[in-house]
Amino acid sequence: MFGEALRFARERAGLKQDELGTVLHCHRTQITRYESGKRAMDRRMVELADEELDMGGLLVRLWERVDWHADIEHPDWFQSHVDRESEAVAVRTFHIAVVDGLLQCREYAEAVFASSDAAGNRDLIRQRTMARLARQERFLDPDGPLLLAILDESAIRTVYGGPGVMRRQMEHLLAMAKRPNIGIRITPFAPRGASLTVSMMLLDMPDGRTYTYSESLDRGHASDSPETVARHRRSYDLLTGEALSVTESLTRMADALEEFRNDEERARRDHMAQEQLQRRERRRLHRGSPRIPRSRPRT
Repeated sequence: MFGEALRFARERAGLKQDELGTVLHCHRTQITRYESGKRAMDRRMVELADEELDMGGLLVRLWERVDWHADIEHPDWFQSHVDRESEAVAVRTFHIAVVDGLLQCREYAEAVFASSDAAGNRDLIRQRTMARLARQERFLDPDGPLLLAILDESAIRTVYGGPGVMRRQMEHLLAMAKRPNIGIRITPFAPRGASLTVSMMLLDMPDGRTYTYSESLDRGHASDSPETVARHRRSYDLLTGEALSVTESLTRMADALEEFRNDEERARRDHMAQEQLQRRERRRLHRGSPRIPRSRPRT
């Protein structure tokens, strides 16, 4: 409703979105998000908009009546998170049991989706995989946003798709860790002092606001409440203190890579041995099968 009021005030003043953006010192896309209710304005900007649009304090009064930190379940909760992630200037993540989506290779992402509600639906798995890889693109630029990831050791030990897929994912993690804007650290299995028991993210936005994001079984939880952000930031800082150093984390990932390579080689040898055994069994059955008399041609 606040967004509708802002749109009404702008149109009443005869301004386009980019013109109001110039006045408020922000991009037109931010005005779009303010008017659609996807982004909250801070008080200083609301006061400036109210003055420039000659609303006599109405926008400020409406803004004060809104519970901007209400925990509301939106049907498009994940898309809202992706929209914020696409603008974030820094992302801090912590993941348990699965590698962060921003650090997944294609094979691993496909295996993760194949174990979800998309199992058996090849088209849906492909679509979700491509969408996940598209989210990574801005972080692959050397001048891209800061991405700091803490992975519980279970994330690099839990197997998705078999040892071959995990070997590829470990190679991908090690390659990503070499990028100047990406840092990856490992916490050795269950952290002792940190209070985080679920995966979570902290998104630092261009306007200085920070969002927290986590997921339960069937929905996402996003908040920019100062109390919630401060609590999760403290937990993240504790995890950072418990995590292995960058060098130790790279060594732990390299160790996992070597183990998955060995597992992949053993699986390959076992598969070959099984095929050879089956071929011998087929030959044995062929030799031991009853002879079928053939009719001899008459001379």
